[in-house]
Amino acid sequence: MVPQRIEGIGMLRVFLVLLLLPVMTAANAEEWQYEDLGVPIAYFDNGAAQLQFACRGGDLALGFWVRAPHRQVAGASAMNLAITPDPAAGTDGSAPAGSSFAQDIPLIHSDGSSMIVRGPVARQWAAIAQRAKAVIRVAYVRSDNKGNLEVFESNEFGARQSSAAIEKVLDRCG
Repeated sequence: MVPQRIEGIGMLRVFLVLLLLPVMTAANAEEWQYEDLGVPIAYFDNGAAQLQFACRGGDLALGFWVRAPHRQVAGASAMNLAITPDPAAGTDGSAPAGSSFAQDIPLIHSDGSSMIVRGPVARQWAAIAQRAKAVIRVAYVRSDNKGNLEVFESNEFGARQSSAAIEKVLDRCG
């Protein structure tokens, strides 16, 4: 009888962990994370996309990854990337005034779509993300035939603790 009781306690623990996991994940999803497992990285994952700053080979790199991209993004070889700190209310999904752009960046299609930006633009965007007070919006963008801006995969990331997490990466990245 004792082994069955221990088994029952183990199942209860597994059940409690599964019950609390969504709560713990939601709490962590509200702020930037920092890891250093050989590569210092600061990231924010909102479930649909991830924005990250990492020190790779001594160079700062910004990565933007969308898990299930729009078909226009999934079919493109390159697009532009836009970042908007603290966008004004009512500008959902757009790249309003105050946005910064990285142009003609190749897309990587593997388990979603992603872009990697290095060098001075990555440093500029790290500073933009650090100055944001509430929200950082990042999106793939391109111009249509009429010169209008088309926005795809506009994602918002909370800015809470972005400055401290990104600073840890910059400290290691020279």
